[in-house]
Amino acid sequence: MLLVCGLAGGTGTTGTLYEPGESPPSYDGAPTVEAPYVWVCDSFYQVSSGGHKLDTDQGVIRVAFERPTVRGFEDREQAVAAAKTHIRDQFSRLGIGADPDFYVDTPAEASHVPSGSGRDES
Repeated sequence: MLLVCGLAGGTGTTGTLYEPGESPPSYDGAPTVEAPYVWVCDSFYQVSSGGHKLDTDQGVIRVAFERPTVRGFEDREQAVAAAKTHIRDQFSRLGIGADPDFYVDTPAEASHVPSGSGRDES
């Protein structure tokens, strides 16, 4: 299992890349993905009220979450590239234009992952 973390605009988000032999989480309505590498990450968008409070360099914004994105890939390189694209897209949806700093680590190595930034429950 690898965590792909993107940090930009004073906040961050992290998704999980399950490698061959690991089972991604299952939940009601989750798509079945038959691939060696499975990427799971939240998708979110900015809302004017409600949602989850997120501290950024632009101040506090509120975000709502959609069903997590689940995608399968044949190799690690494709999966990591798609994970980075997904994270860039999520920041863009929030109006954060800075290119994220990315970290790809095992859970034990991921001490830089910010707590409370985004909803990393993947």
